[in-house]
Amino acid sequence: MKLVVAVVGSPGHPDVAAAIADYESRTRHYFDLEVVEIPAGAGSLPAAERMEREAEALRRRVPVDVERFVLTRRGKSLTSAGLARYLGDRSAHGAAGAAFIVGGSFGLAPSYVVEADHRLALSAMTLTHGLARLVLVEQLYRAGTILRGEPYHKGG
Repeated sequence: MKLVVAVVGSPGHPDVAAAIADYESRTRHYFDLEVVEIPAGAGSLPAAERMEREAEALRRRVPVDVERFVLTRRGKSLTSAGLARYLGDRSAHGAAGAAFIVGGSFGLAPSYVVEADHRLALSAMTLTHGLARLVLVEQLYRAGTILRGEPYHKGG
């Protein structure tokens, strides 16, 4: 199954970037993973205009034939096993794939959020986009191990 991780901005801290690269590499053992990085909008723009420009770039780069999940703390929470079940079910039913979209420092434009198929919460807390990306790719890797019955996931 194809998974797209689309993010606005770079991870920032080198240690976070290294951890992201590690989990992206691990995730590729289970899924066809594509990572799309969108440059953050110009810092001199007002936040709303910056988010709209980032949304336009995401619209151009995120495939249209996949289900789109925007990450927002106001989204639906899933357990690790729940995410794995969802991806496994979608794969079994021939879905083209799923895209997980992480906004930049101001989040995602409201217009982009309403266009998405799903809203997913990684936490009720606000995370930097680098940490959100790290948590996301670790959970995608975990989903792959759950689906294959591998011992990485020890939770219920």
